[in-house]
Amino acid sequence: MAERNLRKTRVGMVVSDKMDKTVVVAIIDNVKHPLYKKIVKRTVRLKAHDEKNECRVGDRVEVMETRPLSKDKRWRVIESIEKA
Repeated sequence: MAERNLRKTRVGMVVSDKMDKTVVVAIIDNVKHPLYKKIVKRTVRLKAHDEKNECRVGDRVEVMETRPLSKDKRWRVIESIEKA
């Protein structure tokens, strides 16, 4: 049996919960600009599957990479770290 690679996990903030069983999670990352060497804030917004519809705007959640669930949903919520 072949071993599977570990899936990526990220921690982010829920910015939208208007869809059914889906939340939009914003992941904020500080990266150094390649030319100017200044630290810039980069925000990545991704859609994550929330099976029980329990996440609300402002919650800190951990999301895990998964197979494509819809056109642009490739992550799912593992746990809610902190409630808003």
